[in-house]
Amino acid sequence: MGLSSVIFILFSTALTVSNFSLAGSMAIKSLISPQATHFSYVEVTLQKPLSLMAFTLCMRVATELRGEREIILFAYRIPSHDELNVWRELDGRFSIYIGGEGVHFHIPELSSMQTQLCVTWDSSSGAAAFFINDKKSLTKIFKRGHIIRSEGRIVLGQDPDAFLGGFDVKQSFVGEILDVNLWDYVLSDTEVQDTFVRKRGNVIDWETTQLNINGEVVVVDVQL
Repeated sequence: MGLSSVIFILFSTALTVSNFSLAGSMAIKSLISPQATHFSYVEVTLQKPLSLMAFTLCMRVATELRGEREIILFAYRIPSHDELNVWRELDGRFSIYIGGEGVHFHIPELSSMQTQLCVTWDSSSGAAAFFINDKKSLTKIFKRGHIIRSEGRIVLGQDPDAFLGGFDVKQSFVGEILDVNLWDYVLSDTEVQDTFVRKRGNVIDWETTQLNINGEVVVVDVQL
């Protein structure tokens, strides 16, 4: 076999591998909030009314915010109050707020590297837990029997103290959020591990959901 034939075979093999890798990848939207503001946020269009007796919420998130700084990660507000929020608190703990009441967890801090973050809650038992990079926190009992009410709005990047407004720059998110998916049931531990590979939400499906971008938020396409 001549040298030219060897080079051709190697080139063809490399091209095949490259095409296979590209075929297995997927482009999705990533939201980048470059700096703290009181006006930059993203409103997420719901695929079905958000009336929940259980849920699993997953996202990828990266931020360099540190210290005594509140960070809103997810906000769902109905006209009268915050109905479902996920926070990083001033003291570094993470919290879930449902119906205006919160439960707190000590879990690993976020960083400039993407973290796979999931939250689960079930009304029948009150069981609530976090997942960080597929590692599950302890389970806490919280808001047993509550139903998360519909007729609200989902906001990423800000905590609305009014139905869609009243933002506080000191609570705003700075960093990157992507791959946000929401289910109206609790995924199993194994299913949570699959969410960042192929499983998509039935309430929010990040691949298809419509986003209303406001302020300085930048949307970029990234390959997964």
